[in-house]
Amino acid sequence: MDERMARAALCSVAEPGDAHLNELIEEHGAAGAVEIIRSDDPAEAHSRRWRIRLAAANPEQDLFVCEQLGGRLVCPGDAEWPTTLDDLNRQRPYALWIRGPNDLRYDCLRSVAIVGSRAASPYGLRVATDLGSDLAERGWTVISGGALGIDAAAHRGALAADGPTIAVFANGVDVPYPASNDGLFTEMARRSLLISESPPGTEPNRLRFLVRNRVIAALSRGTVVVEAERRSGALNTAAWARKLGRMLMAVPGPVDSRTSVGCHRLLREDATLVSRTDEVIEAVGAMGVDLAATPRAPVLPRDRLDATTRAVLEALPARGSAGPAQLAGKAGVDLATVNAKLGLLSASGFVERSPSGWRLTKAAKTP
Repeated sequence: MDERMARAALCSVAEPGDAHLNELIEEHGAAGAVEIIRSDDPAEAHSRRWRIRLAAANPEQDLFVCEQLGGRLVCPGDAEWPTTLDDLNRQRPYALWIRGPNDLRYDCLRSVAIVGSRAASPYGLRVATDLGSDLAERGWTVISGGALGIDAAAHRGALAADGPTIAVFANGVDVPYPASNDGLFTEMARRSLLISESPPGTEPNRLRFLVRNRVIAALSRGTVVVEAERRSGALNTAAWARKLGRMLMAVPGPVDSRTSVGCHRLLREDATLVSRTDEVIEAVGAMGVDLAATPRAPVLPRDRLDATTRAVLEALPARGSAGPAQLAGKAGVDLATVNAKLGLLSASGFVERSPSGWRLTKAAKTP
């Protein structure tokens, strides 16, 4: 059995990211690991457990089905293998089953994971969609888990901007889970990428959802948690991002929102607060290049006045009126200057004449 076929078989033998199996592969190669599992070595307790699965494995059929789907198996060392996965060391995938036209390694060069609650609020869905769309428009790949809520919103946002997006499955790439996202997955398989550590036909289980989170974190340059409850799979992805040295970001929410409790906890610990795409790109982009612009307050008409004119305007009382001599003393300018500036302020709609002098217009009193 060659190495590629052996890795295809091993994906059916052990749960994803098993450290002991990765040790066997590292020491003996994938084909060698298969032979050890087939042997009756009493020292290999793990192999006795995996032998039953190996007997039932059919890697040739799995590869055929994947090819019929327009997919492929990508192994460590292949040109398409993202080297960031090697940061997982002995918990890295044995191989990845991929469905879709894009190149996985290329798409991951500039990528951000967006994760969060399945039971997302309208606020969270809007934020995730906007982030996914804006990142895609600016050439960044959006990575998530294909789940309901935040994940699906981020994927849809990227697709709406005609950008790349990657869903990391806990099941086979031909198994739509959740079923309600079948249309989304069909579109992603046509335009982007679906990936899994498990062969086609594999059904999801609870453990695999947590295990796949390490792949989401490892593939991306940073992870944004949009919404997360106190106990959330998104927090597991956040923990992996920390462990791998990736940038961890969180979006704040209403202080009384149950779906933002996890985000607020991350922000109290070590996550970077982000509220817009510029801030996400600044966090994961090139140092000194992808800097977010500083938000500016709106420019008001009075902001465009020169210093002397503004001094005369500010000398006018909030209520009532004042004469030119009073204004001159308060503004610290001569009477001729006050009269000239009052004419200018009147023409601009800031002041108006009154029986006892000059007063502010209603528009000038509005902040």
